[in-house]
Amino acid sequence: MLLRHAKSDWPDVPDRDRPLAKRGKRDAPVIGRWLRDHGYLPEAVVCSDARRTRQTWKLVARELGGSPSVTFEPRAYAASPLTLLYLVRELPAGCRAALLVGHNPGIEDLASSLAGPPDGAAGHLRFPTAAVGVFEVPGDWADLDPSAPGHARLLDYTTPADLSDHV
Repeated sequence: MLLRHAKSDWPDVPDRDRPLAKRGKRDAPVIGRWLRDHGYLPEAVVCSDARRTRQTWKLVARELGGSPSVTFEPRAYAASPLTLLYLVRELPAGCRAALLVGHNPGIEDLASSLAGPPDGAAGHLRFPTAAVGVFEVPGDWADLDPSAPGHARLLDYTTPADLSDHV
């Protein structure tokens, strides 16, 4: 699962320290409920160590239940899609469901690369704030090939605006 952080605020602080905005605090639990209601429960979480991603994860986690192992990863902050893919490749082979919480453009570009072009046409998945994509990956995490786009299948995708219970 790939999740872009929820909407952040823009106070006069370093980028890494930006908090969630009111909308982000409202949207993150909506996504957490959607994941739970659809049975998308991570066993492991890799989360950027930026304040807005940590806050997003905390609000999503409250809705999920359970207690997956969580790594707050400095390398995920402002990471390229290739760096994010290498973080995914480091997941333990026994882990069957994982969530990566990060930033654009890395999350969006990784999602587009994993899914490959839709129906053979050129295309790009959009990841507005708090968007989440669920992918099926064949084999072990370590087998994901950075040089082979389309290595995963997009199973599900949503944004807070897509959800009917979102106010």
